[in-house]
Amino acid sequence: MRTIAVINQKGGCGKTTVSINLASALAAENKRTLLVDMDPQGHCAVGLAVPDEQVEQGIYDVLLGSRRGEPIKLSEILWEIGDNFHLAPASIDLAAFEQQTNGIVDRENCLRDVLKTAAAEFDYVVIDCPPAVSLLTFNALRAASDVVVPVETGYFSLHGLSKQLDTLSILCKQCSQHINVMVLASMYDIRTKMGREILSELRKHFSNRMFKTVVNFNTKLKEAASLGQPICEYDPASRGHKDFQNLAQELIAADTMIEQKQIVNSLRKVEVSQQQPSVRPPQARKEVIETFDRSLDSISSSAQELMAGLSGADKTAKAKIADDIDSRLNSFYGVRQFGEAVKFVTLYPRAKSVQIAGDFNSWQPQKTTLNQLQDGKWELALALAPGKYRYRMVVDGQWQQDPYNEHSELNPFGEYNSILEVK
Repeated sequence: MRTIAVINQKGGCGKTTVSINLASALAAENKRTLLVDMDPQGHCAVGLAVPDEQVEQGIYDVLLGSRRGEPIKLSEILWEIGDNFHLAPASIDLAAFEQQTNGIVDRENCLRDVLKTAAAEFDYVVIDCPPAVSLLTFNALRAASDVVVPVETGYFSLHGLSKQLDTLSILCKQCSQHINVMVLASMYDIRTKMGREILSELRKHFSNRMFKTVVNFNTKLKEAASLGQPICEYDPASRGHKDFQNLAQELIAADTMIEQKQIVNSLRKVEVSQQQPSVRPPQARKEVIETFDRSLDSISSSAQELMAGLSGADKTAKAKIADDIDSRLNSFYGVRQFGEAVKFVTLYPRAKSVQIAGDFNSWQPQKTTLNQLQDGKWELALALAPGKYRYRMVVDGQWQQDPYNEHSELNPFGEYNSILEVK
């Protein structure tokens, strides 16, 4: 069983959105998945339309019962959200966990011990952690094989990333297991210059410690959460669903459990040789911790370097960046109807040609070439009759979905066509 803790001290980074939709995407890949809400706010239940008044027991009761000699089975509090998808909900009672376990031995391992009892029932566990450093967060970390740090691609979120990595470094020095820490770029808005620059810098500094998948800014994700549905149910043709599908597949492909098993087997061999099967050799434990510390320190240092580089800009430069963001946000990208005409506007700074292939031109891109403007902007106005049209962008001969149009549907080739409705 692989356990993934989604952690970030900074609020508003999409942590719960990532947790819900990642768990849902893993379940859609036929992985038996459990979502554990360790945030007393209980937003996972809200985001999955679980009625608060019907939640009689939650993860708090299971964690506390395991240490008070009044065990409650994890299965007794689970909600079945869908095929292969279960939720262990949280309530405000969870806020009292630290106080209620004061003086209890080994209280930082409560969640780990509870999840061990369900190891045969689930392939993946996703833990939504609270936006604070607490005993709840440490419990999640002790139970985790992987840590995902979602980072909004904005300037101030980088401060949160640097702080979060420092905190993780401190917490993990107290852990004896190997943990794979990965950075996930979320709420990425390709329309803003700052968003593109920060994503580029994140990839440059974090290299193989960052997911290739990027969760793009997508209004459908917010709509889905407000209606209590994961994005795969609310709008399976949306870009948001495609992003989380890619993230789930990337996680499955890079299964760190293989490495963990190798470490565990190595430690067991040392233990057997020393005839101390119940005690992990201090030297072996130290080597595991140091290995993890080195990997975590490397990405923490990268965060500091990235912050130093961006912090070196003077006030004039920062003001210019802010003005540029505002101007970009006010600019129109995508497809929009103006009277009887439909206008396509897109941004491809390095492209030599941008064309459109769709129902309206018999899927022949050479018939519809966009005009190149300044700053990598391309646009074209077409007169189209009312109706629904499917189309794709063709950039330097490469066919792709329109990155500025959220409306799409799966085509027979396993890719997505963008959708346009003319009224």
